[in-house]
Amino acid sequence: MNEHQVCTMCVMDTSAPGIVFDDRGQCNFCRDFEARLGDPAVHGRSDRERAGFIAEVKKQGRGKDYDCIVGVSGGVDSSYALYLAVKHGLRPLAVHLDNGWNSELASHNIANLITTLKVDLVTHVIDWEENRDLQRAFFAANVIDIELLMDNAMLATNFAQARRFGVKYILAGTNNSTEGMTMPLGWNHHKWDKRNIKAIHRRFGRLPIRTHPLYGTWEFILDQYVRRIRWISFLDYFDYNKAEAIAILQRECGYRPYAHKHYESVFTRFYQGYILPNKFGVDKRRLHLSTLVVSGQQSREDALAALEQDPYPDPDQKREDKTFVLKKLGFSEAGFDEYVAAPPVPHAHYGSEAGRMRFLGRLYHRLRGRARA
Repeated sequence: MNEHQVCTMCVMDTSAPGIVFDDRGQCNFCRDFEARLGDPAVHGRSDRERAGFIAEVKKQGRGKDYDCIVGVSGGVDSSYALYLAVKHGLRPLAVHLDNGWNSELASHNIANLITTLKVDLVTHVIDWEENRDLQRAFFAANVIDIELLMDNAMLATNFAQARRFGVKYILAGTNNSTEGMTMPLGWNHHKWDKRNIKAIHRRFGRLPIRTHPLYGTWEFILDQYVRRIRWISFLDYFDYNKAEAIAILQRECGYRPYAHKHYESVFTRFYQGYILPNKFGVDKRRLHLSTLVVSGQQSREDALAALEQDPYPDPDQKREDKTFVLKKLGFSEAGFDEYVAAPPVPHAHYGSEAGRMRFLGRLYHRLRGRARA
């Protein structure tokens, strides 16, 4: 077994599959990200590019109820994307997916955003019994990316609303400044993998899928290349600083921040703070904090200090969340402990679209290269 090692530049360590250190002790994850930060497309485009893009969104939305879709979870990234869209004269439709796990704070933040920014909101509500059945199926499968269900449904919902209103742009809170470091292999799963979701559901689920949106590779190809709907990491058009964004949202929209990234959902908080470290040996804070360190938004010392703390800053909240999640999903303490102790199973064991997506990606880059030649 290799000795534990932490990168000397960021805070990634040997818990990340595929990590390699150079003679200075710097890892391949931060070196790759640092190299890409020099690209303006990765870390803030020019004012001219941003103005041109916003003008194009307005042009494509002329005569329509909305000129863009912005999915909102209540987290800072999506909230700030909505704020910037409005401040730059766009007419967004806010889209939210309710799978029964919103924290009270997330609901408060979304309500304040919609009211202060004066935008319309569409919320797709997933039937709770159906969502619980799917989540329990993913627990039974012992796969790592239980959040695939929510992420895939969010993609499906945003694209569905874009089709409904004839909108050509989905402005996402995804960004390179705080999310640009490559995810280690095996820490999550391909987010368009409808086949994987359906395969796991067939094996372990009980209820039919009626209200839970699903999105696959072919749907994405149709939306992206036939219908010409663009998923844009909108925050990459700005010099995005998370701390500054939070301060602006607090001041102008009554926003209240969360302890860690993606903690706007009770389940996500429990998943990232308890399930991932205890069952899979994964602490995603390392990736999130490393990205902030390399992009100059946090010191390495502060990031290391944060990692010394439990993912749950409040031990009472940890106990409350565990009790709440187990009761809501219908797990006994003993049943949940058995789940945590069971060995992980790769998503591909149940069937996956990931190979198809890799093939199409290679084909796309090959054809694009020929077109440029």
